[in-house]
Amino acid sequence: MATASKVCLTVNEKPEYFRQGILEGSANTTSKLLQKNHDEHHVFFNKDGFHNHIAHHLLTLWALRAEPEDIQKAYNVNEGYQRSLKSTEHSVTEDMRNPEKFSSHLGDGNYYHDFLLFFQEEIARSSWQEVVRDYLFAGDEQADDLLARLFGGFLHPIIHFGFGVEFHQPAIIAEGLAQAAVHGNYMCKLFVPAEKAAERRASEEPKTMVELLDAIHADKEMCEAPKWSDANKLRDGIFGRAADQMVEVASQFRLKPGELERKTAEMTNATAYYTAGAQRADKIIKFDFFYMHCVNCSIFFSAFLKQEWLGDAHKVRILEWKVRNDLAMYASRKSPDIRLDIIRAYTPKEPSGWDEIEDRVCRLEDDGHASKLVRALAHGQRICEPYGDREEFRIKHDDWLQMGHMAIDSVEHPSQNWVRSAGFDEAWQSIPARAQL
Repeated sequence: MATASKVCLTVNEKPEYFRQGILEGSANTTSKLLQKNHDEHHVFFNKDGFHNHIAHHLLTLWALRAEPEDIQKAYNVNEGYQRSLKSTEHSVTEDMRNPEKFSSHLGDGNYYHDFLLFFQEEIARSSWQEVVRDYLFAGDEQADDLLARLFGGFLHPIIHFGFGVEFHQPAIIAEGLAQAAVHGNYMCKLFVPAEKAAERRASEEPKTMVELLDAIHADKEMCEAPKWSDANKLRDGIFGRAADQMVEVASQFRLKPGELERKTAEMTNATAYYTAGAQRADKIIKFDFFYMHCVNCSIFFSAFLKQEWLGDAHKVRILEWKVRNDLAMYASRKSPDIRLDIIRAYTPKEPSGWDEIEDRVCRLEDDGHASKLVRALAHGQRICEPYGDREEFRIKHDDWLQMGHMAIDSVEHPSQNWVRSAGFDEAWQSIPARAQL
């Protein structure tokens, strides 16, 4: 049985998207390796805050019906560079029950293990659902701060947390909450003002996500805000130089509880649209590394919808925050042209269905980003299908498989796996050329 400190996968508890025929042996191998990662490794593998993706990778491979040996190989490839957990003084964890002491340790990666033990103990005292309600959705200053941190680090904490929810693993949820606690809260600069501005717009007709992407693309000042030299183009570029414009745009997206399912699909469709469409006609296909995280995160919002313990108002809020994050992320890479024509004209290296693409990505030697992308795209096709005739769903049925082929072909190419900041000419300089379309 899965607990706050024990990972235990079973073939009877299915995630949001999976392939039929998952092996019991794969569940056992994945559980064992996730437990090892949980007990031994830090969430950052270096002092610069680069993320440990082992949990994401192995859970994704398991859902895609990978063989035990493929799961073991994926772990072996990524274990060697991980950072070990330090020992924790229990008194520090106890101190965290004091809100002031809790807040004093936020944003400091040295306290990851302390936060992990703290959230494990909190979950063991009650339930993971109650802990999540108290620490993320209470609506007070502390909860709003931690909820914003959940979106920090280019969505890594919420991706990690989402895996825990989707795969029914309290230990992974505890890791995700602890990971959020050691990230910065600069996303508050968008979420809080945009939420207040959206309330003032209550009488206005809200915009769709793609309408707002078009508006961002057409805004020259917003386009020029991020600079190639920025260490963090979202924080320093968009929030540093165009915060008011970004809030103005982001506040125009709002939704009602009755729209949750459709708007979750809309968010998934729009993030796939700009992530796959941010291409150059004279370069081989490469997905933007930062945009890709917005797609990879989308799958968990379908899982959040199914959480009966979470009220509709909270589901609305976290989805609005996700969309506003994704709009700002698009702007942060210099708002590139979105080339739907390139998606539709693409010729796959090995034409096939999803099964073959998923088999290929299970064998790929990487850190899990590619397999997460393939799974999220396959899931996106499924949830967007009922809305294919709506104008705001620019990615249509056949486009999803095209994007799946683009994704696997691009990471199997011997060049670098991703382009980083697709709107900048500098980002494409090292990407190989291709024939002009």
